[in-house]
Amino acid sequence: SARKTAGAQDLVRNAITGVAAVAVGRYAIDEAEEAQRVEAQTAAVIRSTGNAAQVTAAQQAEMVDQLSKLAAVDDEVVAGGANILRTFKSIQGTDIFGDALASSLDLSAALGTDLQSNILLVGKALNEPVSGVGKLAKAGVQLSEEQKELVRSLAETGDTAGAQAVLLRELETQFG
Repeated sequence: SARKTAGAQDLVRNAITGVAAVAVGRYAIDEAEEAQRVEAQTAAVIRSTGNAAQVTAAQQAEMVDQLSKLAAVDDEVVAGGANILRTFKSIQGTDIFGDALASSLDLSAALGTDLQSNILLVGKALNEPVSGVGKLAKAGVQLSEEQKELVRSLAETGDTAGAQAVLLRELETQFG
């Protein structure tokens, strides 16, 4: 009868709603656990590097939040990449660190490659800017002879941040 059919439909509808609620709840728990894991990794990297990046966990979290929304990449993925970037101790200050993270995301989007590989590429290039010119060239980032000489000159005079800025500007120009 119609009453039995309506009752059966209600039962099915309620069951589907219940399953969906459980799935949403499980997803929320998984996301929270993942966020806690990444936060713990950030704290561990800050301790192990003596915060060489000179970026607080809160500053990193803000960068990650902004960049993950901008690039439409999961925030835990971006945070994991930021933690890897922290291991390159010559990358210091919120500007250089933030630009390096953004450039890595830009490379991933432009080249269709994974973030971790690009974090490693950018991290290695910025950690040692003179040899980094060659590493970036292999990935398709071309610097002019003047830029190469400027990087070399800045690095030789101890201005690592200046040399890094030259590389980051070119990454921004070509991929940002």
